[in-house]
Amino acid sequence: MGEWCAACAWQAEVPVRHLAAGAPLLVALLLSSSAIGQDTSGEIPINARVIEHFEVGSDETRFGSFKFVGGLELTSSSRHLGGMSSIRMDSDRQHFIGVMDTGKWFSGRIERDDGGRMAAIGDFRVTVMRDATGSEEDRKWLVDAESLAVSETDLFVGFEREHRVDRYERQAFSYGAAVESLPLRIPIEEFRNNRGLETVALAPPEGPLGGALIIISERSLNTAGNIYGAVLDGPRAGVFFVRRDPPFDVTDGAFLPDGDLLLLERRFNIADGIGMRIRRIEADAIRPDATVDGEIVLEADFGFQIDNMEGLDVVEGPDGDVSLILVSDDNHSILQRSLLLEFRLAE
Repeated sequence: MGEWCAACAWQAEVPVRHLAAGAPLLVALLLSSSAIGQDTSGEIPINARVIEHFEVGSDETRFGSFKFVGGLELTSSSRHLGGMSSIRMDSDRQHFIGVMDTGKWFSGRIERDDGGRMAAIGDFRVTVMRDATGSEEDRKWLVDAESLAVSETDLFVGFEREHRVDRYERQAFSYGAAVESLPLRIPIEEFRNNRGLETVALAPPEGPLGGALIIISERSLNTAGNIYGAVLDGPRAGVFFVRRDPPFDVTDGAFLPDGDLLLLERRFNIADGIGMRIRRIEADAIRPDATVDGEIVLEADFGFQIDNMEGLDVVEGPDGDVSLILVSDDNHSILQRSLLLEFRLAE
């Protein structure tokens, strides 16, 4: 889900370009962002500005349960960069794949410096998703891809508005058609139009969820005001709920190696400003009819290098250390940024 936030213009260290004199042009650009064409673009150039500090004006590296490693601000001469909603990393911590809310795949490679910090992006490609018939769809409400889970053989994409989870074959994702749509367990009438599926994640096979696929909505609420989620298969299949703490909404999630679930949440409106936080949900708490909650392990506002944070992934390294990757959705607005941030679990 994407919303434009006027407060995003005031991000520290980010210049505000011609907001007054260029107002008519700005309005035109913002209005046109939702109508970006679906033509396949292939590889596009990416410029990456290194982000050395997470908190603006501070050298602090420890934030909550995590240590900030580094980040990148991405820009491009191509109109196809933007709208990044979810990202999944390979175990090498270099190659990645993700989905855009304009119905596109993106993929690429992180280049690192001698200290292992993010330095640049290479081989960045954008390709159009295909529906079950193999056709490219250009109607936004049908291709609003918001979430992604990756197994050894398949990719599972969560869409909102036309609420569904489609399965694609991993080795043919960039040109192949959707293979099937999965049963969601949540009644379709419970999904709010632009507050639907925001998280699709695969649990570790050795944990209490037995490798199940889970889904969580952004802000589709039950009568108690809590967020709909579901375990789609495995020993604990069924509907559960996540306690909502307004004004935060769920935007993505990924499992830690021990089976606990990290949920990325966003605050993104003019009244409250921009913010993000991460909640850690105990794996054993996720079961049919349960309402789960968890400790806030990372939180940041606009005094930090954040924007409209939409994507989160967890990567375990060969030495057992755990990395956290975050990506932002710039909504194709010149007032927002496409960010890639990296943290290490400090426990």
